Amino acid sequence: MVSNRFMRSAVVCAVAFTFFVFLFSCAKKMQSGSQGSQSGSVSPAASSVLKFANAEEELETWKKEPRYNDTLRYFISDGCTAGVVVADKKGFYAKEGLKVEGFKGKSDVEALGLGKADVAIGHISKQLVPAVNGTDLVFVGGAHRLSGCKTLVVPANSPIKYIEDLKGKRISCPNGRGASDFNITARLLDAYGIDPLHDVEIKVIENSASVPAMERGDVDCAILGESFVYDMVREGRLRKVNSKDGMSTNQICCAITMNGTFVKENPITAGKMARAIRNALDWMRENPEEATDFLLKEGLNSGSREKNIELNALMSFGMYSNIMTEGELRAIANDYVRIGLIVTESDAGRIMDRVWRPLGE
Repeated sequence: MVSNRFMRSAVVCAVAFTFFVFLFSCAKKMQSGSQGSQSGSVSPAASSVLKFANAEEELETWKKEPRYNDTLRYFISDGCTAGVVVADKKGFYAKEGLKVEGFKGKSDVEALGLGKADVAIGHISKQLVPAVNGTDLVFVGGAHRLSGCKTLVVPANSPIKYIEDLKGKRISCPNGRGASDFNITARLLDAYGIDPLHDVEIKVIENSASVPAMERGDVDCAILGESFVYDMVREGRLRKVNSKDGMSTNQICCAITMNGTFVKENPITAGKMARAIRNALDWMRENPEEATDFLLKEGLNSGSREKNIELNALMSFGMYSNIMTEGELRAIANDYVRIGLIVTESDAGRIMDRVWRPLGE
């Protein structure tokens, strides 16, 4: 059983994180509002929530949607993106009157873009660029934060203490430019004054080879999954690297995304699906031990119970409101344009018009 001390600490961290994100989102909203006015664009999603006089009117309107009473498909995934599966297994879709089945594929972006799946949870860092470039994919809500999901690590005896110390260093990344881990690393570096394309050397090295590469001195640092490095950090083999202000991982990581045509043609169905997933994420956050036991039983988490309870608590599933998510997504879009990760569009307002469709609240 996890100690009461740990659970109290997790609650305190969650409350502090919520307050931080609220302040952060307010600031970003003020900034993005100014930018939106300058570009002449305000996201149409802001007024996309349908209003009905009563439940009967909503039902009659819902029945007219093309996918009403169809079996909907969620992209089967595990770990930090398992919320779409939990929503099925724990009956949250059924409570919304939806019939669902899982779809197993290699890529959530491909599955959504081709309409093979209607919904997924995935890394914004992986999904945003394809969405801007024309993949039929939209963001409908936030899922969890970066803490507990991805982290920068160095050998325990490394002189590197903070992200700010990485200028001029060699960083191992499991995938190349434009992919999730590269984009997360690029934005972390950029936030603390390091040009990810010129001030560091990012080398593509797969997960299992990254730690030996650091220990041989081939690279100085690596970005890896927290679940992967958890035991090595506890054993004193590796050390996590944060920023000097300790806030580098207090940002959104994964989001709820849907096929864009599905959302456009079926707004009520999509809203119900999003609400079911949000309720599943809330259950995961509010019941970390029970949720972890369930995830382990279903094969959606791996490793020790203690590790998974700790990491799942750190991710704060479902704590992002749509207002918070919009602010952070707009900030990511701005950063990706400035860094050069998004090159087909230069205006964050137009990007948000294209990819942001908040649902489920």
